[in-house]
Amino acid sequence: MDYNLGIGPEPKHVDRKLLYTSLEERIKYLHAFLDFNSADVEALMTGTKYIKQLIPAVVNLVYKKLLQFDITSRAFHTRSTVDETEPEKDYLHEETPQIKRRKMFLRWYLVRLCQDPTTMDFWRYLNKVGMMHSGQVRMHPLNIEYIHISACMGYIQDIFVEALMSHPQLSLRRKIALVRAVTKILWIQNDLFAKWHVRDGEEFADEMSEYSFDPREGFLDDTRILGGSSITTTTTNTTSGGSSLVDEDQTSIASSAAPSAHSGAAPAQTGASKGSICPFAEMGKGSSETKIWAD
Repeated sequence: MDYNLGIGPEPKHVDRKLLYTSLEERIKYLHAFLDFNSADVEALMTGTKYIKQLIPAVVNLVYKKLLQFDITSRAFHTRSTVDETEPEKDYLHEETPQIKRRKMFLRWYLVRLCQDPTTMDFWRYLNKVGMMHSGQVRMHPLNIEYIHISACMGYIQDIFVEALMSHPQLSLRRKIALVRAVTKILWIQNDLFAKWHVRDGEEFADEMSEYSFDPREGFLDDTRILGGSSITTTTTNTTSGGSSLVDEDQTSIASSAAPSAHSGAAPAQTGASKGSICPFAEMGKGSSETKIWAD
């Protein structure tokens, strides 16, 4: 039977070895796969002020979450989630000087995410953050297992999505553009955590160590990596009527409140049968509201 499918385009070649031995090639591949492009860069550049407004709330919510579980809270004492030794002193709390200092580092990191993602320096920094949490190349190693890192990244993404989508002034179209861009950045960061923890490509370990500690890492580099050319961040017309993303800021939504699961409210019972084998059968939908944008 002839379905007249024809011959599709040739797939783009991806050099597997370069994914593990060249950070630039890895980033190019992730950009291409996730469709991270100039529209995302524009959304990030024009939405930076909204992201920065959220940073204090994100930092507080993240550390509140990390301190809720002994395995992640203990890491502030032992610098490792592998070491299950109970701390000699009481577990740390949010007002402990050490936690306040760690909050400051997270604030710096989130501000750094608001910088120009069209330069390799931006991605080298994210790669260095991944390396620093893997217990490698540090006088005092910090070894955080990947399950906790990925869960934390997912939690940060959830906070940003909820907060940006409930913004009281941004148009829906701009909210979607900003959420998509932020999500792609966080997923690439998640990959740059994973690459220091998973064993994929370990046959290239010797060559990976050579590129991973490039002496340029951490220094400014104007290399443009999106499509191999410089990307302008000026606002462009995006609709048939010629209106831009920035022009839609005046559009508002009726309420600044949005449902949230960040308050730690106890789940309500759903009335599912006691004989249910679903592990989530008793999880409720009730939650309180997060009014991040409230006055």
